[in-house]
Amino acid sequence: MITLTDAAAVKIRNMKEELGDDSRLLRVFVEPGGCSGFEYGMSFDQPKDDDQRVDNNGVSLLIDPASAEYLKGCEIKFDDGLHGKGFEIINPNAANTCGCGRSFS
Repeated sequence: MITLTDAAAVKIRNMKEELGDDSRLLRVFVEPGGCSGFEYGMSFDQPKDDDQRVDNNGVSLLIDPASAEYLKGCEIKFDDGLHGKGFEIINPNAANTCGCGRSFS
């Protein structure tokens, strides 16, 4: 469903370690907004009964049922270089994306 690059997996593991709470996992979600109609979000959260849990590259992600359809086949990258964007979601299903890479339609 969702794949993580090595750099993204390392960053998520580091963030989780800094958080110091093993019970919370990274939730990846889609919500209305942004300049293209929908935008991506990420936050550490407790699992809910209807969540899908995706394990990839040594990291567990949570995805709610409404977001799952939008996130099928996505790749999460992380770039912290000089011109890096931080986390970026590459979505092969998006018809249009905005320049910031955080919203799509």
